[in-house]
Amino acid sequence: MGERAHEILKIESNGPTWPSRLNEIDAPPESLWLRGDEDALARSGYIAIVGTRSPTPYGLDQARRFAMSFAAAGVVVVSGLARGIDAAAHAGALDAGGETIAVLGCGVDRPWPQGEVTRRVLEEGLLMSEHSPGTDPRPHHFPLRNRLISGLSAGVVVIEAAARSGSLITARWAADQGREVFALPGRVDQPMSRGAHKLLREGAALVEDPGEVLAELFGATQASEDTPLTKGDAVLEELARGERTADELSAATGVEVRALLARLVEGELAGLVTRGPGGLYRLTRRSSRGPA
Repeated sequence: MGERAHEILKIESNGPTWPSRLNEIDAPPESLWLRGDEDALARSGYIAIVGTRSPTPYGLDQARRFAMSFAAAGVVVVSGLARGIDAAAHAGALDAGGETIAVLGCGVDRPWPQGEVTRRVLEEGLLMSEHSPGTDPRPHHFPLRNRLISGLSAGVVVIEAAARSGSLITARWAADQGREVFALPGRVDQPMSRGAHKLLREGAALVEDPGEVLAELFGATQASEDTPLTKGDAVLEELARGERTADELSAATGVEVRALLARLVEGELAGLVTRGPGGLYRLTRRSSRGPA
């Protein structure tokens, strides 16, 4: 784990690095504790992705899909580090080479739950809390931390939630704060669809594609302008020779790493590329079959 992941930084509400969006919410915190990449607070675009701790495979796929697209567009993905949808959103943003912020209901020195996603956020993203170091997670902390998740963000995307869940609390905070609320529809016979469907009946925006959210919040210019992967692309040709890391692909093709990661995300969403352990990219069977 890098040295930055161990350092804890405290910022005050009147300081130069304070996220100004939090000044717009009710009961804003007076200070925040940070651990990780504090530069994530200097970005211009933030979107929250929240959902159930017990998602279906569909929900996990959609959380990853939306997070990867947001990150590829240069938007910071905000969530709560919980298992399920939150964890998939954080991981998806990092897989796309983007940034993510995990807002905690405990001290940043005691992130919960522990696991691979938490380790990755520590090393590659940012942990944030209004609770001082040494604070254990407590049930009443989590509904309150949800106001910070929505407060940081221009909008909140709800992906699978039970009829009564913390995700709906986040959506309520978002609506009260004047943030946009989006919900993905799900299967009508799936209990984890009921919360999102409830939000849709109450006026949340129905979304099916990450681009719809980006266009609504930031305009079309916020979306990635990098050329997506297509048949005959040099990146695909290099992957046809075997698995490669992003750095190896960049060296072989001359494409700058950040632009390359955005294109690889497009390739993943199109089903042409998959990312394996160790950050190794490879072609899928679909891409190897060639044009239909």
